[in-house]
Amino acid sequence: MRSKLSYEEYDFIGESTLQVIAEANNFNKWMYETIKPYCKSKILEIGSGIGNISAFFLEDKFQILLTDMRPSYCSKLRYRFKGDENFLGTEQINLVDQNFDSKFKDHFNQYTTVFALNVIEHIKEDHLAIKNCYKLLKENGHLIILVPSYSQLYNNFDKELGHIKRYNKKSLSRLFSPSQFEIKERTYFNAIGIFGWYINGTLLKKKIIPKQQMGIFNTLVPFFKLIDLIILRRFGLSTIIIGKKINPPK
Repeated sequence: MRSKLSYEEYDFIGESTLQVIAEANNFNKWMYETIKPYCKSKILEIGSGIGNISAFFLEDKFQILLTDMRPSYCSKLRYRFKGDENFLGTEQINLVDQNFDSKFKDHFNQYTTVFALNVIEHIKEDHLAIKNCYKLLKENGHLIILVPSYSQLYNNFDKELGHIKRYNKKSLSRLFSPSQFEIKERTYFNAIGIFGWYINGTLLKKKIIPKQQMGIFNTLVPFFKLIDLIILRRFGLSTIIIGKKINPPK
């Protein structure tokens, strides 16, 4: 029986996907700008991967600690961002580590913002993951979670990427205990992306997002951003919840 903490050391499909998305600078910037209003230094990113979003924070002079479960990603991040005065380094963090409190206690109550983009859907114990994120935040700090939307869209892409489930605003909100968080924002992101995900992952059963299609999508991002605004983000390929940490009464 596999431990709940086990994971594949080399994330071939995941890294290939990250490399494709890395070239979609307009898309990455759109995601960054969507969460930026809720971000203040000092920041901790959960699941930084190869740094597709991290780079924007450093360009804007945010102090940020980058983390990932995989040491290979941590090594890549250290090499990519070494020398940046706002880069606080890397840490190998697993949000559901059975020894989380003892291993990472030095990080408790240290960060004004903690964010995890496309991370929680990989974790079976998602409630525990959010609970441990709470411990990392300062009082009134923001936790930003972005995950894939809608269980009906679960397909071959999800399987290959190791996604356990997909969410909507209601199901993701349930992970934020009302005794720990005040929900500040519930929204969807990237409505047009639903069609590409369904066609490629469900109908064509592809394993990796097609590079050429991602390039076209990246070019059209200004148009897709406008669509999200017109529909008031009532639906989208991703779900975003932002919670503000509340200290329980003593």
